Amino acid sequence: MAKYTREDILRIVEEENVKYIRLQFTDILGTIKNVEIPISQLEKALDNKMMFDGSSIEGFVRIEESDMYLYPDLDTFVIFPWTAEKGKVARFICDVYNADGTPFEGCPRYNLKRVLKEMEALGFTDFNLGPEPEFFLFKLDEKGEPTLELNDKGGYFDLAPTDLGENCRRDIVLELEEMGFEIEASHHEVAPGQHEIDFKYANAIKACDDIQTFKLVVKTVARKHGLHATFMPKPLFGVNGSGMHCNLSLFKNGENAFFDPNGELQLSDTARHFIAGVLKHAPNFTAVTNPTVNSYKRLVPGYEAPCYVAWSARNRSPLIRIPASRGMSTRIEVRSVDPAANPYLAMAVLLAAGLDGIKNKLTPPAPVDRNIYVMTKEERLAEGIVDLPATLAQALENLKSDEVIVSALGKHLFEHFVEAKEIEWDMFRTAVHQWEREQYMTLY
Repeated sequence: MAKYTREDILRIVEEENVKYIRLQFTDILGTIKNVEIPISQLEKALDNKMMFDGSSIEGFVRIEESDMYLYPDLDTFVIFPWTAEKGKVARFICDVYNADGTPFEGCPRYNLKRVLKEMEALGFTDFNLGPEPEFFLFKLDEKGEPTLELNDKGGYFDLAPTDLGENCRRDIVLELEEMGFEIEASHHEVAPGQHEIDFKYANAIKACDDIQTFKLVVKTVARKHGLHATFMPKPLFGVNGSGMHCNLSLFKNGENAFFDPNGELQLSDTARHFIAGVLKHAPNFTAVTNPTVNSYKRLVPGYEAPCYVAWSARNRSPLIRIPASRGMSTRIEVRSVDPAANPYLAMAVLLAAGLDGIKNKLTPPAPVDRNIYVMTKEERLAEGIVDLPATLAQALENLKSDEVIVSALGKHLFEHFVEAKEIEWDMFRTAVHQWEREQYMTLY
């Protein structure tokens, strides 16, 4: 991460002819919000004096306590490459503060920092995340609205001309690299119209910032190509949905705490305890890592998404896989998370789950190296394999029962998240869907 001083920022914006600054932050649902200011207001923003109305933001505060402040993180400063034509636009990612100068407990980014302090109290110095967000590209109609028409018929790792999204994906990568991303891979995914771009791991805060920036860049560049990019987990029936596999590792003073050259699978006791904690809490944090009604259309057998709580070093059907790399690259891959998740909240609950395993020295069950999708329910029960929640409603009830996960969200975020999601479920539950009309209109 670049390290900027106030003087650096003031010099760069003058040299680069930056005209506007976007002060970005993330609401409780993971949506990027921003206040755009002219460059004349930059010093006020750098003094942490830029106020906004928090009552208009999902899950923030009531109207009688609406005044809030945006504190820009100077190290997140970046100039958007695509804005050069009419005066450049730069951005900061901000933390949200109350009017009295205290951190706002409902700020997802601040909340993750709070959970990271619990990690540091246990002697760890870094929680690293390498995300693998997937997305679909659909064509836009003549009004600029997204259609359900895919722009290609490609499959996993296909090349042009089958992969017609290749040019768009390449432009996305070029924009990201210009903004300082280190791109590790870019390829077509399994489903037609589905793509993945992987970028280098970073500490949890920067990685979550990068996920939010990545989504913004993907959507912006796609629209220039006449396409709509969506991170909806399951936009189409009968094909794979989009996941956001999360590669996680704990570091202690520059050393990977998950690696032990003498351990079984070369995993340390710390890694095993962490795995056990994630498995223990998985049914209860799923409402956060898979936060929409649509998320549960992806978590079904047959489409490579995990719907069973298990782990393996080789098998890709369980919730946790251990990639082959060792040494500094030793990590666990949590495969259930989808890209609709608020990354700051998702990392807070995953870290809290793993730390609970470490604190209590939990032991993971034996790894499952069989294909769980072909196992019967009786075989799964015999192996101690439980299912992830099948609906958002079930996931929310599980969430409420888990003190560790509730604590990882904090009172404000927990209450507002559950309230918003119960409304979402009730709207879905009471709506009449096209499937119902097709099944019942003429039958009854």
